[in-house]
Amino acid sequence: MLSFFGRILGKKETGEKIDPMKKFLIVGLGNIGPKYENTRHNIGFKILDELAAEKEVNFETQKLGDVASFKHKGRTFILLKPSTYMNLSGKAVNYWMQKEKIQHDNLLVVTDDLNLPFGTLRLKTKGSDGGHNGLKDVQAQLNTTKYNRFRFGISDEFSKGQQVDYVLGEWDEREQEKLPERLKKSAELILSFGTAGVSNTMNAFNGK
Repeated sequence: MLSFFGRILGKKETGEKIDPMKKFLIVGLGNIGPKYENTRHNIGFKILDELAAEKEVNFETQKLGDVASFKHKGRTFILLKPSTYMNLSGKAVNYWMQKEKIQHDNLLVVTDDLNLPFGTLRLKTKGSDGGHNGLKDVQAQLNTTKYNRFRFGISDEFSKGQQVDYVLGEWDEREQEKLPERLKKSAELILSFGTAGVSNTMNAFNGK
């Protein structure tokens, strides 16, 4: 029987190696606990849950997060939902990158974005944290702004001074109706990132 880490790496316990160029770490940002489960800020978790369900794999609790893994078109995708809470996300990202020897080009961080209309998808290879505490910590831990990030638009339809309540609030009825299709498209983007490359994926999905 394969060990958990054998299943993560997609290899047998005999030590069979995987080409590091074909191994990807996909990190969904969010906060742990039932009270945050359906909040806008947890879209990173929700997108990874969608992808794991499509690939029929389960998350298992490991150090600094819940982890799942699958193979797709010769690539190994490792999905990580950090258990550190949003503001310390970088600690989990850095740990799993080191543990699995993931190259920077093969890291993708999935997060919410207030500056994009609801459901808008945008993949970028670098940039500022945009005031996002999760990205801020990832940047600090990796000591670079050059890492791939997939931003999912949650819009900015809140009154002055209500940003925190909005971000940590649950999806409204209109958003919930559209969310299933947007989650499916987000899962497609992640698979494309690992198979078609970042440039082709940006051309195919950004703004769609």
